[in-house]
Amino acid sequence: MEPVVDTMPIGELLDERRHLLDVAHWMLGSGVVAEHVTDEAYREWYALSERQRDGIGAPRAWLTRVVGSISLARLALSDRDRGPQGPEGSHGASGPALEDDLDALWAGALDALTPAERAALVLNEALGGAAGEAVGTAGPARRDRPGPVDTEPFDRARHSLRARAARPTPPRVEDELVDAVRQACADEDADRLATLLDPDAVAFYDGGGKIRTLTRPVVGGPRVARSLLTLLARHPRTTVHTRPVNGRTGLVARYDGQVAAVICLDLAGSRVVQVWAVLNPDKLRSWNRPRA
Repeated sequence: MEPVVDTMPIGELLDERRHLLDVAHWMLGSGVVAEHVTDEAYREWYALSERQRDGIGAPRAWLTRVVGSISLARLALSDRDRGPQGPEGSHGASGPALEDDLDALWAGALDALTPAERAALVLNEALGGAAGEAVGTAGPARRDRPGPVDTEPFDRARHSLRARAARPTPPRVEDELVDAVRQACADEDADRLATLLDPDAVAFYDGGGKIRTLTRPVVGGPRVARSLLTLLARHPRTTVHTRPVNGRTGLVARYDGQVAAVICLDLAGSRVVQVWAVLNPDKLRSWNRPRA
């Protein structure tokens, strides 16, 4: 089976983003600014070509260095804007001195972070908006597409969906099918999951450029199955349940009690034709908002 690259379990995706947020917060002292810096680091990641990203052996370390560089640049700019200060108002080295001490600063920053400090900044609010916004009718952000994408299988899947729309899936069958998908993922049963998917099934992963996930559609039942199993990999802190999503039955994945992904399934007859996995923290805000 052809491997699905750049797919990671939910826990690793969120831990990576939380780590970057904590590093930026440690350096800059502001949760809001840390969000901006982390988003900027991910923009730099997606600005790379696919070949460049494939050549990075440790993406998390690469992103950490980018967050550090952006934070140092902000600190240097802030010191410059404040102008010269006397000994009492001095904030220590600025500009070139800060950059010269990059390695030492990083060693101290990373050593200072504890698991408890890596706990909170990302999904404290998260999925508002209409159904089209939630599932991304235009698909996930793919600002970095290098070269043409083979859309023929995707076009076949859309045609299959339209062709079968005249015989929609009854609600009872829909509930059973979605729960069967959930159970196959829980059992990590790739063969069983593939039988529930149309051979030309397509999956979209909407990270909104704010989390490191797939940027291209995953095409073909076996590949979609593998990508779902990777995303929803069994973990003590990850749970997956069936829930109403946009008026239909979908899957909601939580990590450490926070909603980390909302998965909508487009069905045709007794098969899943399209999968829309929303991982964008901005689109998950209402799912994590405390209920009155």
